[in-house]
Amino acid sequence: MWITKQDLATHLRTEVIDAISRNDEAVVAASIDSAIVEAKGYLSAYDTDTIFSTAEENRHGLLLLFVKDIAAYHLICVANINTQLELRKQRYERAVKWLTDVKNAAIAVDLPLKKDESGNLVESRVKMGSNNKRVQHF
Repeated sequence: MWITKQDLATHLRTEVIDAISRNDEAVVAASIDSAIVEAKGYLSAYDTDTIFSTAEENRHGLLLLFVKDIAAYHLICVANINTQLELRKQRYERAVKWLTDVKNAAIAVDLPLKKDESGNLVESRVKMGSNNKRVQHF
């Protein structure tokens, strides 16, 4: 796994994770898996297989932080009302905004781009645009 339950300890206390999941590792794993799948959806221009198979010390730090935010949000949604839901929601929204900015190339990140079988870059971004509309009055 790219993220483990122990990695989430930077975002939620271990006893809180255990209380929310009721010591069910499958609940924690489902939250982590759904966070990774969600992040992969935003990073379709990048080689997500390589990104999410990197070893612990080679993981992209900022991406790791935001995927943990998303996983914590998914996990905390199972919790009772007394948890810090507003903070988790704000961090989730920030993570999604960052992933959206990466997807739209508004932020440059040092992640490997997607390549085809022959090693050529796959251009998966389609950008469209035009000049501003001009209105002429005579």
